[in-house]
Amino acid sequence: MAWAAQLPDTLADQSPRETDPTGPLVAAYGDPPIVLRCGVDQPAALEPTSQLVTVNGVDWFAEPLTNGYLFTTVGRVADVEVAVPSDYAPEANPLVELSTAIKQALPITD
Repeated sequence: MAWAAQLPDTLADQSPRETDPTGPLVAAYGDPPIVLRCGVDQPAALEPTSQLVTVNGVDWFAEPLTNGYLFTTVGRVADVEVAVPSDYAPEANPLVELSTAIKQALPITD
């Protein structure tokens, strides 16, 4: 898939790692892992009035997790979710690094 070719070599100063299951729609970096999945459904909690965060032209919906946040793109031909453990906050923002790749690989839906 085109989006995988656009992914950075490192993310939040972390190297890529194996995923389980493996596949072209999943990527991970670091320990604890920052996990990306492409082609996900929109979050059930997303409403027309939900607040979004825009990073480098990509809209993200944020949901708190037990130990971090789950960010999901909104309005792309294929949505991507990124699970970011709290170990990386606040000094690392992987959304900045990922948004450029996502913007190039996954256009906005009409």
